[in-house]
Amino acid sequence: MALHKLLVDDFYDDTYKLIAIHCGLEDYRLAYLLNKNLDLNLKRKAEDLDFKYLKSSYSIFEWENELEYVRWNLISNVCKKEEDGLYSTGTLFETNEKVLKTFNLISEYKNVDYFIKISDEIKNVSERLILNKLHSIPQIITSYTVDPLKIKSKDHLIF
Repeated sequence: MALHKLLVDDFYDDTYKLIAIHCGLEDYRLAYLLNKNLDLNLKRKAEDLDFKYLKSSYSIFEWENELEYVRWNLISNVCKKEEDGLYSTGTLFETNEKVLKTFNLISEYKNVDYFIKISDEIKNVSERLILNKLHSIPQIITSYTVDPLKIKSKDHLIF
């Protein structure tokens, strides 16, 4: 009897475009600028993306354009969390120092602040037009497309 193997990765074929954004803005401010300049309606989701057993969470904004069958997501790539630092016992003075740790959603792109994920089934969204509009926003330092197939941790972008 022949043995047939089915791989789960073969069934998942989500087509989306991914744009990296470098800027020092807060997430709500960037969402406002994207809504204004790209004619979007991004709104913050009720729950953030949580990974590593609630060790890090990332804000996510979403808008589904039902007329054009396009889903837009703005995802934060940086999570800064304050944790207790290590200290040795037996010292004269005990100090409770806090350490600020930084986690990244996509670890290959540590310098990227945000990602825009565009899921379009009809492929009617022009990346070049979006990038031109993003470059016209003065608060955004730079933006560029990222190939999702070359990202090792692309599973973090499935939600």
